[in-house]
Amino acid sequence: MAVPSSFTLQQRLYAWVADNPDEAILRWVFRGVLGISIAVLAADLAGMLEQSVSPGAAAGPGEFRRDAPALHLPNLAPAIPRAPLTDGGKRLMPLPQPDGALAMPMTFELVGGGRLMATGTIVPGISEAFAAEVGRRGDTIKTVVLNSPGGSVTDALAMGRLIRARAFSTEVEAGKYCASSCPLVFAGGTERRAGELAAIGVHQVAAIGPAGEPGDEMSIAQNISAQCQRYLGDMGVSLQVWVQAMETPHDRLLLFRPDELKSLNIVTEASARVVAPAVKPRS
Repeated sequence: MAVPSSFTLQQRLYAWVADNPDEAILRWVFRGVLGISIAVLAADLAGMLEQSVSPGAAAGPGEFRRDAPALHLPNLAPAIPRAPLTDGGKRLMPLPQPDGALAMPMTFELVGGGRLMATGTIVPGISEAFAAEVGRRGDTIKTVVLNSPGGSVTDALAMGRLIRARAFSTEVEAGKYCASSCPLVFAGGTERRAGELAAIGVHQVAAIGPAGEPGDEMSIAQNISAQCQRYLGDMGVSLQVWVQAMETPHDRLLLFRPDELKSLNIVTEASARVVAPAVKPRS
């Protein structure tokens, strides 16, 4: 049936329905639903593939995710506003989103003066790469210079213990950043220095364990917590550092003030002002 061009869209639809048998109409409806379903599935699959290749997306049993109640952080610029003072003078800020080099697995570069630059995320297994680097250049390394949002706690502990065994110093340069599990690495230094505008911060952790009986993840978290407290005690750092980390919500970052860095023995030399990392907040 021919449809006059003056018909409205609604009139055209009525005319088409009247001019076609029920089987044809149902066939077109089925095709439309099938097409929409395929489009939705394709979008979901693309999202899953993107997530599967993103840095830090995977974590083995006992590791700590960067996108969950874990210890970690981002990038710092030298001229940024101070974090707001809250909760009795503590510096709490929204947990920043690491970007650029800090979002990538940690890399190591030996520069002048025996300074080993350790930049990026502490991904699971990076402690082995660090140990290999120390094995090759240990006679030259004097100071491990950190700029990291943290990551795997077990790897951070292994790196910190190796730093102490080799009697290396640690440093967070002016305007740089060390958060989440990164302060555990920093604590390994026999001398620990923080430059002007350096940001050192912590927050709560959450364990990623294998699927199993209720309480598995809690057991892993408690075990890791005990390891961290023992480690900080061995390194001569006040256990109040861990207490404050556990008191800080996982979506917030507690930045230590210069006087706290000294009084808690996080640094062995006085540090300067502390400011907030200049990175975009988590969405």
